[in-house]
Parts: sequence; structure tokens; C-alpha cells
Amino acid sequence: MALSQRCAVAALLLAAAAMGGLAPIADAQAQEAARIRLGTLAPRGTSWHCSLLELGEQWRAAQGGGAAFVVYTDGTQGGEADMVRRMRVGQLNAALLSVVGLSEIDDSASVLQKMPMVFRSWDELDHLREMLRPVLERRFFDKGFVVLFWGDAGWVRFFSKAPALRPQDYRRLKVFAWAGDNHQVDIMKTLGFQPAVLEISDVLPGLQTGMISVVPSTPFYALIGQFYRPAPYMLDMNWVPIVGAVVVTRKAWDAMSSAGQKALRKAGDAASLEMRAISRREDRESIEAMKKRGLKVQPVTPEVEAEWRKTAEQAYPLIRGSMVPADLFDEVQRLLKEYRAKGR
Repeated sequence: MALSQRCAVAALLLAAAAMGGLAPIADAQAQEAARIRLGTLAPRGTSWHCSLLELGEQWRAAQGGGAAFVVYTDGTQGGEADMVRRMRVGQLNAALLSVVGLSEIDDSASVLQKMPMVFRSWDELDHLREMLRPVLERRFFDKGFVVLFWGDAGWVRFFSKAPALRPQDYRRLKVFAWAGDNHQVDIMKTLGFQPAVLEISDVLPGLQTGMISVVPSTPFYALIGQFYRPAPYMLDMNWVPIVGAVVVTRKAWDAMSSAGQKALRKAGDAASLEMRAISRREDRESIEAMKKRGLKVQPVTPEVEAEWRKTAEQAYPLIRGSMVPADLFDEVQRLLKEYRAKGR
């Protein structure tokens, strides 16, 4: 069955369960477990949304007892910091978050995304993530959250309104910076860039009105969000991977039946593999789709890449200990050195 068909089936099953209402449950924990409310910025109908619906249907069937799984897409629950706050007060009990949101819970997640040009391939990222998972997931557990599974959503490239190639070119332009990531803003300023702080929902209007002239984005999100239309120049260089995870509050997790927990773990493992494979394919396909609509890809020579790598390395002392915990920053460098020494 095609992804879109599976998505439609899962959506219908979950909707039918919700329309049927929840059976009266006296126990407060059982009531909490019977309804998972998950927030995400992912747009409705995307592969991420469909995978979440399928995951929810598998959990609902195993949990039983009138359980329901509701996915709030398109940032309707606010930005990622808002969703974390909602989980802490019980308005949500799960979320699909990027590292930006995960760092609101524990800054250890930043080690997988906030070090520009550290990872040179998906293989390197996959290896490091699996090596670090026990440490990261323990830290999240201690903060009251269960990491269900990890995923990624493509490599960040720079989309600009005018041609720009070298770091110095971008220092003349106003660059989108994610609201709430104050450390990133400070580092950008220190390196001579001009950050403009906005919510992700304000990126397209910001490009159209001139509030920003550069947006770092994955190709897929640039296509879905139509960023490439006012910013039709893409620098063909992998800056950082966008990494994310689905997290569930420990309160909701502990209240689930053992069958529900087991089903959610199993479905999460399958969703992780599927979503990573789809996202990486969509990363490539989105570039080709935008090229047909006028996107101009700017190739990066070894000389230009060296300039960007130098700029990235200048940021590392500023990132270490502020955006990324120092011990994890050092551990990534050590593990990558070992990995590359083996010729991988």
C-alpha cells in the first residue's frame, strides 16, 4: 500500500476512534494514557504526519480501552518552545521536535545538530547518534520525558534572495535565526553575520517584506514553505543536519499499559527507519522539483568550502559549553576521529 493510502487509512481509523468518544475511566492515570495529544510543526499530509498517524493507530489498538491518538500539525500548538511548555503543564503529552525544541528539555540534543559542518555524511550522523543514544535518552528520562525515536529531516542549505557564495557575501545579508535560540544569535553576531530573529511561521512573510534575505532551511521545507520563490538561490553545501525526535512525557508513558508501551516502542522503531529513509530521499527530490520551478543551485568549489569550514571552526569554541555541553562536544570529536580512522 502506498504511503498516502496508508496515511488515509490511519487517519480514518483514528478519527473513528475519536468520534466514538472515550469510555469513562475513573482512574486519572488511565484517563491520561487513553488520549495521546502530540504536537508538531510538520505540515498536515506530509510523510512525517502520515508516519505519526500510523504509529498512533498501532499504539491505540494495543492500548485498548477507548484510547485515542491526536496529532496537531502545522504548529497549531505554537512553536517548539510552546509545545514543550504545553507538555509540562499537561496540555500535550507528546511532541515531534527538532533539536531546537529538544534543547528546551535538555541541551544534550544539540550535539547532533548545532555544530556546523562537523558531520560530513548521513553515515557519520547515524553512527554518532547510535553511540550517544544511551546518554542522551537517560538525560531526557531524568527530565521527565521518554525519547520514543530519533529522526532527521535533511541537510540545511542557505536560500538567499540574491546570489551569495562566500561567508563574506552572507555577512552583508539579514539571516533568519530561530526565535528562542539566543546563543545562536550571539554567535552569529560575533562572527559578523546579521541575524534576524523570527518564528518559523514568519519566514515567508519576512522574505517577502525584506525583513530577512537569507533563510537556512532543508530543501524539503523550502519547497513546502515556498521559501525558494522569494529566495531562489541555494548554496549547495551541507551546513548541519536537521535532527529531531518524538518524545512522550513520563507521566503519560508510565500510565500506559505494558502492551501499549511495547507497541509504541515497536512502532517507533519502524517509524524511525521509514521516516529517515523518506526524509533523505525527499531532500534530494525537493531540490530537483525546485530547480524545475526556477531554483538556481550555486555549486561550492573546494576553495569556497574551505572558507566555510574555517568559519564553522571559528564558531566551535563559542559553541562548546554554551550551545553544546562541553563533554558531549569533545566526545563527538573523539568518536568521529575514531570512525574516520577506520576509513569509513
